[in-house]
Amino acid sequence: MDKETRETRPRQFDFNRDRFAFANELVWEYQADPQTGRMTFRPHEPKPEYTHRCFVLARAARQFLYHARFDATLKNAGDAAYRRLVREVLSRSPRKPCAEKDQVVIPGYASLREFSAAQEKMFKAECGGKWQSYVLRSHWRMVFPISRKHQQWTVTRLLAALKQGVSPIIHLVKFPALTINHGMIVFAVTETRDGYEFSACDPNNSEQPARLAFDRATQTFSLPANRYWAGGELNIIEIYQSWWM
Repeated sequence: MDKETRETRPRQFDFNRDRFAFANELVWEYQADPQTGRMTFRPHEPKPEYTHRCFVLARAARQFLYHARFDATLKNAGDAAYRRLVREVLSRSPRKPCAEKDQVVIPGYASLREFSAAQEKMFKAECGGKWQSYVLRSHWRMVFPISRKHQQWTVTRLLAALKQGVSPIIHLVKFPALTINHGMIVFAVTETRDGYEFSACDPNNSEQPARLAFDRATQTFSLPANRYWAGGELNIIEIYQSWWM
């Protein structure tokens, strides 16, 4: 490994360190029918304020992974200085890490989780609006058929990326039903008898990782039931990995 590669190799995503302390809130309350598995929903009460930002939070978390370094030994910088530092990190590419010498130093905190817990209001204001979750390059891709060959190619890419220390951002989708249209950061994988189980940071759940399975025989991804998804098969598109996606 040459010097330039070492300097720009990203840190491995650590769920306890590199996630946001708050979650993307759900507009709807979902409940799965125990008999049919069908998901029903109703408006969440009280109406949540921070919604439709799953892709915004996934992108921002990787920007901090790629471009920020935390140093809890340094003096607290104050609100105005922190806002400038956050804006600097969020102005950088979510696709490629910078060299260590060019990282933005965040003083007074040990991790993004700790920083975002203390500065939640500022982060919610600076990370981006709802429209940035809607205007994604991958939205054009999901309207075209996604073959099993494509999903096998995707899992091969994810495995290679994780081996290199990269934490891929994925777009989870069912189209045209759109029962799920969501983003996560994949950070670990375990080989199973039937294929692979990926661990992912889910912006909708700041408490624990999501578990995403890939079945080798059917070349299909699946996600267990949770509070916004009835569970079952879905398709995966890797995003923020090239200029066109």
